[in-house]
Amino acid sequence: MYSKMRDFLTCQGIKYLAPAKAGEDAERMVGYRELGQEARQEFTHVASQFQKLFPHLKQDRTSQWMNQAQILRPHFWVYFQGEGEIADPMFALRLYGDAKDFGVSLEVSFIERKKDEESLQKQNRVLTLPVSWPVYYFAQIEGVSQRFQGTEANRLRLLKGVEAGQVRKVLVKVDVNLSQAPSRDAILEELKKGMAYLLPYYEATRQRIEGDAQ
Repeated sequence: MYSKMRDFLTCQGIKYLAPAKAGEDAERMVGYRELGQEARQEFTHVASQFQKLFPHLKQDRTSQWMNQAQILRPHFWVYFQGEGEIADPMFALRLYGDAKDFGVSLEVSFIERKKDEESLQKQNRVLTLPVSWPVYYFAQIEGVSQRFQGTEANRLRLLKGVEAGQVRKVLVKVDVNLSQAPSRDAILEELKKGMAYLLPYYEATRQRIEGDAQ
């Protein structure tokens, strides 16, 4: 399953050139383009099957197979908007890993380019709830994103970091392996479980709590 995503993961970081400008590499560039498009379709299909389980969520467009600098970018992502504004935290799926071991992570996060002055404040309310496996944190500290195990000690550590201005943003995530999954139905079942784990955190981003800036 998902052979196109697996193969495209080996292309991370490669510079793409339009075949007409690639000279001897033209054929190779056509191959990259076709593989990128097919891998993106595979990922989008997973996302669409997930969205069918939760039809109240509006599925955004999948990220492109290369970035603006024309560097191949196989770790696709897509957002799913629930109630509220486009700047509010929502759900997202992201491809993670490499060709040997890969999957999708389901997360509560927001679209950076759409954020407003309250987006970060709302997002970081995920730290107001207790945490346990399989949920984990992905925190942006001084511009670098780091993974933290979902423990009470880490929750308190990140909460202090946010209050001190050292931690900018904290996501909550659950991983679902694709490369080792027995079937597509099994993947969807794991994504349903992941949604159940993350829903309380998503709901927490909707609540104004004591101590929030007025």
